[in-house]
Amino acid sequence: MPRHYAIVPAAGSGSRFGGEKPKQYLDLLGRPLIYHTLAALTACPDIERVWVVLAPDDPWWPQYDWSGLGAKLETVRCGGATRAESVANGLQAAAMVAADDDWILVHDAARPCLSAAMLERLFTELADDPVGGILAVPVADTVKRADAEQRVAATEPRDALWQAQTPQMFRYGQLQKSLENEISVTDEAGAIEAAGLKPKLVRGDSTNLKVTWPADLALAAMILRARQ
Repeated sequence: MPRHYAIVPAAGSGSRFGGEKPKQYLDLLGRPLIYHTLAALTACPDIERVWVVLAPDDPWWPQYDWSGLGAKLETVRCGGATRAESVANGLQAAAMVAADDDWILVHDAARPCLSAAMLERLFTELADDPVGGILAVPVADTVKRADAEQRVAATEPRDALWQAQTPQMFRYGQLQKSLENEISVTDEAGAIEAAGLKPKLVRGDSTNLKVTWPADLALAAMILRARQ
């Protein structure tokens, strides 16, 4: 049976959020934001190991206690200049244990509200899928395309539009090969698509938000408190 492993690229600076420290280390209910992200993955019995890909010079990680996350968690200081580079480097670290047909889940460090139900849905719907897929939600709002003056140039039909989330789950061998050829993509599905394959869209949930702006941090706290 294929095994499941997770990679969390965490070498970014969170420049859009602002602040003195990378957003993955901002306080969220008394813990660093990334702690909640990693807790969701390490608590999943189907995931055997979780690699956190840090920047080589990350000074923040050693300042916190991660022991509560258990023995599944491993850190590798091989983060790259882009997300794709960090994930590709994380795949190299996983090479010691992962076989080509094992599943790799790549999850955003700043997406702390992943639930066990979301992971179960992803595993169930992709169990026999030949390509793999991603959590995503249909676009609910009207989408406008802007011109150079930030005025509405067009209203785009949203019927077939989905907003990509993570985890994104693909076979180790295929993901590694695809990222070697498409190192500039903004998510793993983009690399798989460039290889001519079609990832499956697995219905996610709007609570699986990515913390990008300060208001998102407060919303994440509300979601996590409600679950407690």
